[in-house]
Amino acid sequence: MKTFKLVSLQIQEEDHLKDIPLDDGLIINREDDTSNWLIEAYVSKTFFDFFQNAMGNANELTTQVVISKKENDPAFFKTKVKSVRIFEKHISVLLEGKLKKMKSDYAELLLNDLIQKGFAGDTLITEFKTQMINRPRIQSK
Repeated sequence: MKTFKLVSLQIQEEDHLKDIPLDDGLIINREDDTSNWLIEAYVSKTFFDFFQNAMGNANELTTQVVISKKENDPAFFKTKVKSVRIFEKHISVLLEGKLKKMKSDYAELLLNDLIQKGFAGDTLITEFKTQMINRPRIQSK
């Protein structure tokens, strides 16, 4: 198993990403036969109902995370909520899932997103270079 720092967490909801601010978190590559990953996020209690409902309904969540450093490309997972534990001011959410897309897809996703927003020509190139440095969160298609 390999453990990494969880830097950011977003859950895809219909046509947008729901940002889940982290107080702390980690992600574990279990390196097992099924290629499962575990994501543990320590977040505000305000997300309790969201995660409790997802767990109760056994909903599969498209999850986007950044691992280790904020400059890293996001990784996309299909996850299910395995547990939600309440602490004094926070909750701990355990997600289990499989890697959906490799991080090398980020440039393609960003380019597609910029084209959809109407960028073209030199403006597209300039915006693409800027966004590759800033690494905005974009939805996986």
